[in-house]
Amino acid sequence: MLYKFANSTNENLTMQIKENFSLKPYNSFGIDATTKYFVPFENVTELEGILNSKLNTQNSKLVLGGGSNILLIKDFDGIVLKNEVKGIEIVKEDEEHMYLKAGAGENWHQFVLYCVQNNYAGIENLSLIPGNVGASPMQNIGAYGVEVKDVFYELEAYHKHDKTIQKFGLEDCGFGYRESVFKNKYRDQYIIISVTYRLNKTPSFNTSYGAINQELEKMGVNELSIQAISQAVINIRTAKLPDPKEVGNAGSFFKNPIITNDQFSEIKKTFPGIVAFPSDASHTKLAAGWLIEQCGWKGYRKGDAGCFPKQALVLVNYGTASGKEIFDLSEEILLSVQKTFGVILEREVNVIV
Repeated sequence: MLYKFANSTNENLTMQIKENFSLKPYNSFGIDATTKYFVPFENVTELEGILNSKLNTQNSKLVLGGGSNILLIKDFDGIVLKNEVKGIEIVKEDEEHMYLKAGAGENWHQFVLYCVQNNYAGIENLSLIPGNVGASPMQNIGAYGVEVKDVFYELEAYHKHDKTIQKFGLEDCGFGYRESVFKNKYRDQYIIISVTYRLNKTPSFNTSYGAINQELEKMGVNELSIQAISQAVINIRTAKLPDPKEVGNAGSFFKNPIITNDQFSEIKKTFPGIVAFPSDASHTKLAAGWLIEQCGWKGYRKGDAGCFPKQALVLVNYGTASGKEIFDLSEEILLSVQKTFGVILEREVNVIV
């Protein structure tokens, strides 16, 4: 249906609202859930129009980006706001850095490739992570020794109640391991509009994490470059992770748990082969995939819900699994890991109930 809105300056807008709309193409798990209303927005003017409308006041809201980090348990009885704010621009530069501002609706991997092709260094290790730019600071996405906070400069976010745009710098975001203020303190209060990254003109290569060095050697790379590192990461991820276009998934379903060094020492007495990494002086980060695999879940399948055979950290939808079936499987995994190791896993994927 066509719906008329008025933004803060009383400018009249007419937008196409889709009713009882399937979200199956808009979530990487491929869950066949519907939403009462679905409306995309490409700029703040359109967003304001929606939020100022009766449609907004009468319905709960879900802001959707790339849909790569959500699990829909059931149909959504409200309005889904699809963030499609696009654009990439250089906003400033200095002797060492380029500052690139990207719309929250830009595809993350395409943004990484843009930077790599233009020799803007710093995010090449984050190649092929699914989702959109807007989710990168919200989740503080990370892979292969790099996190978004390492290159983050600032973001612009729209406050849904104050109806103002606010800027957040590095310290304002409260970044942690797959955490930010937008997941806890300010949860559901802001809609991220754009993110500005501080990228390096001269690269500082990070190849120590995971199998990057081995893959570079396999590729026959003699001279290190951000292009080579990006391709190595793409090769590694392609080899061990399922393509959401072929097998529904949201990447890593669980966070790697962080425990005290004393807890780690006790667990290691019983499981000397446990895979772990130092977190800080008093904590150790465990490999959640290893814990799950030791409990026998790797390759497990019940109906169309399963645990990926090549990576136990990834839960998958082989076809027609419901969100509840995926969630129930995750519950079983959580309980078995807790029973076996005394460690409580935390979901990285956002469960929409």
